[in-house]
Amino acid sequence: MTYGKNAQEHDEFFSTSIEERIEELHDAFTDPNVKGILTVIGGYNANQLLNYIDFGLIKSNPKVFCGFSDITALQGAIYKKTGLITYSGPHFSSFGVKHGFEFTLESFIHAVTNEAPYEITASTHWSDDPWYLDQEDRHFIRNNGYIAIQEGDSEGRLIGGNLCTLNLLQGTEFMPSLKDSILFIEDDEESHALTFDRDLQSLLHQPDARDIKGILIGRFQKNSQVTEEALKKIIESKKELQGIPVIANVNIGHVQPYATIPIGGKAVIKAQGSESEIWIEQK
Repeated sequence: MTYGKNAQEHDEFFSTSIEERIEELHDAFTDPNVKGILTVIGGYNANQLLNYIDFGLIKSNPKVFCGFSDITALQGAIYKKTGLITYSGPHFSSFGVKHGFEFTLESFIHAVTNEAPYEITASTHWSDDPWYLDQEDRHFIRNNGYIAIQEGDSEGRLIGGNLCTLNLLQGTEFMPSLKDSILFIEDDEESHALTFDRDLQSLLHQPDARDIKGILIGRFQKNSQVTEEALKKIIESKKELQGIPVIANVNIGHVQPYATIPIGGKAVIKAQGSESEIWIEQK
């Protein structure tokens, strides 16, 4: 295991310079001893890097690249520019979780160690605790399973991640196509029903959004106060989404545990009440 030489440095923006981050990203992809790359955490300004990434270098040195939240900007751009699959899943820091990590680890291993299909099941419990403050003071909430907001079956390419970060790519050369996609989206506790509504609407104004085949929505943090009722009303208000399956309460996003999703991989989904299923075919 190795670390970027500036991994523990930060400035007033909790980051380092563009040059330092680009050097470390390129070094990680070109180093033959590095088999996979785990981000430490997101970073509000991750999208600063996009104009400086050597996408040809990344395409020539494919390897596992995994993280979530603001890392969505890098993942969307890499898929658009190279066609390579990256993974929306745990940060490096996530592996420090002491309790309730089994689901996250199992999903990560399924995603990155083989090409066999695997199912994203609903976890039995979930937690929104700041685990990094006290590993023993944890509160797990029983999970009642997926919410099929709109029923139906569909399949497509997985595109998405953190919704507000994905929207930063709109109108740029780094925005991946939504055509024939299974769109998976989540947001953190800084979002609430009103911002989620308008952020989703903004994404649906993309020219190819009319060809979205299905939507997966991650579980919201408690502080966002996005209720099941509010979420259903938001989805029902989107005429663009009529007739396609929508599954909510999925284990993606900023609560634990979370599944690992291959961006650019293939998914087959069935939204049907308590019998809803999400299968990842990867290829």
